[in-house]
Amino acid sequence: MKSEKNKLHISRWRYTLLVTSLLALPIAAIWHIAGLQVLADVDKGYEFLQGKVKKKLVHNESIPAYRGVITDRNGQPLAISSPVIIVSANPRQVDVDHPNFSNLARYLSMTSINLKKKLSKNSHRIHLRLKKDLEPAKAEKIRALRISGIYMKKTYKRFYPAGELTSQIVGITNLDDVGQEGIEKSFDHILAGTPGKKKVLKDRRGSVIKDLGMEKNASPGQNIALSIDMRLQHKAYTELKEAVIKNNAKSGSVLVLDVHTGEILAMANQPSYNPNNRSRLSSDELIKGARNRAILDFYEPGSTVKPFTVLAALENEKISSGSIIDTNPGYIQVGKKIIKDHHNYGKISLDDLLKKSSNVGAIKLGLDVDPEDMHDLFSRVGFGEVIGVGFPGEVSGILPSHRNSMKLERANLAIGYSMNATALQIAQAYAVLASNGLKKPLTLQKLDIAPQGEQVVDSELVIKVRRMMMGATRSGGTAEDAAIYTYNVAGKTGTSHKNTVGGYEEKRYVSLFAGIVPAEKPRLVTVVIINDPKAGQHYGGKVAGPVYANVTERALRVLRVAPKIENNDRAVVTNHDLDLNQSGGDI
Repeated sequence: MKSEKNKLHISRWRYTLLVTSLLALPIAAIWHIAGLQVLADVDKGYEFLQGKVKKKLVHNESIPAYRGVITDRNGQPLAISSPVIIVSANPRQVDVDHPNFSNLARYLSMTSINLKKKLSKNSHRIHLRLKKDLEPAKAEKIRALRISGIYMKKTYKRFYPAGELTSQIVGITNLDDVGQEGIEKSFDHILAGTPGKKKVLKDRRGSVIKDLGMEKNASPGQNIALSIDMRLQHKAYTELKEAVIKNNAKSGSVLVLDVHTGEILAMANQPSYNPNNRSRLSSDELIKGARNRAILDFYEPGSTVKPFTVLAALENEKISSGSIIDTNPGYIQVGKKIIKDHHNYGKISLDDLLKKSSNVGAIKLGLDVDPEDMHDLFSRVGFGEVIGVGFPGEVSGILPSHRNSMKLERANLAIGYSMNATALQIAQAYAVLASNGLKKPLTLQKLDIAPQGEQVVDSELVIKVRRMMMGATRSGGTAEDAAIYTYNVAGKTGTSHKNTVGGYEEKRYVSLFAGIVPAEKPRLVTVVIINDPKAGQHYGGKVAGPVYANVTERALRVLRVAPKIENNDRAVVTNHDLDLNQSGGDI
């Protein structure tokens, strides 16, 4: 009995220790829980745990900024942004057996089988884009399906209402809404705006549970109004496209310029493309169609520079406006090369030199002018320089410097060879003639105030040359098809052989016409270039002339420019129509 009592006996200190330990366990548990959920200053307390949770579930989400609108001068939209939804998925989380899976596929414009294949093929990924430009209404229907693993994000899609008519001017943006070509690229910093930022709480599957608040509002981009007038752009585009097809040409450009302001009212190119439907274009077709040839492609301008050759001779007092040039016997030999006229024009005036486009007469004048003086004049009016209209990749062309001994090169320059120019540079040079020697900056943006310009050539000399240029569209001139009913045109044709790697090709040409109208009080300069016509006709007056007449006549009507002559099929210039003492663009 005594041994059993000893076995059941526990000493007091042991008993006290056991009870204390048992009581301490729940207190320690309560303290630990409090440290995790209540106490902030405990190591790895609730603030630490909440931070861990936030890192996994709280996210900063970007809010896309609305890209600025591009319009024509009258407010007609050329590039706008529409809200769309990007639909993405985590293939490993999507329940393909969900009752609404077929509806999901239908809203994504897919079949259930194809959607399942796509998810299965990309099961190794955690982010798969299913649709990049879904309409918001359809996105809400998808959201209502409550299928796990499907995520949506709002963004904007660029849309171009004018399509191919202005695609080379306006340009395009990429999938991230960043400008890639044209105005979209050169003014991306203005159009883009600034994205916003907000905090959101997401579940472990990535679905947004709650918006936690805005951190930064998105700032929309600025709008840009171009100088383009869509009424004229449409006419320029359709006439050019018809001419390129009719003449089986490789490409072409038309540029219409407001002489008073330097604003480009129309700039059309062929070939073109529809920026709203790029998926059906090959990369080669897109490269060709996206090229703004009026600014980026340069050619030997041929006889369109002959007015400047005459102007250089007048400026350097090598001739006077009444001078007679002997072009007999209809050709001229410079070095080993013989350069011919279309006919032997004999002794001709400067008016007839431009009217008939005499190579012999122009070369004789060009060789009589010091090459530095010739280069200086051509440079002053805009050849060989970047015009600077704010378009990416604009080229300067080529304006070579010649020595006195380089007679063949100087002869070629006098008739528009051995140099290269874009349609934009030709327009700039003709704008100097139209503005009585003033050189104004050209622009693709709408202006509120017209620039004053810089006087680069004597006004009286320019007026004399402009008067001489009126013969081109008269009976017997090289550009009768460029004449405009009830208006006098001061213009010049150009027909240059194409220069390729193997030299000049005998039966390949560039056909040009550049004109100023009305000749008495200039308002418009229009330049037309048809590259490599192969349907039979190749002279500038026959190929480019009709395009000039149709486009420019439309522009005159739209701008309500008063006609000079009434009830006459061809504009005939008489001396009493001209007043050399008028200013402000008047002859």
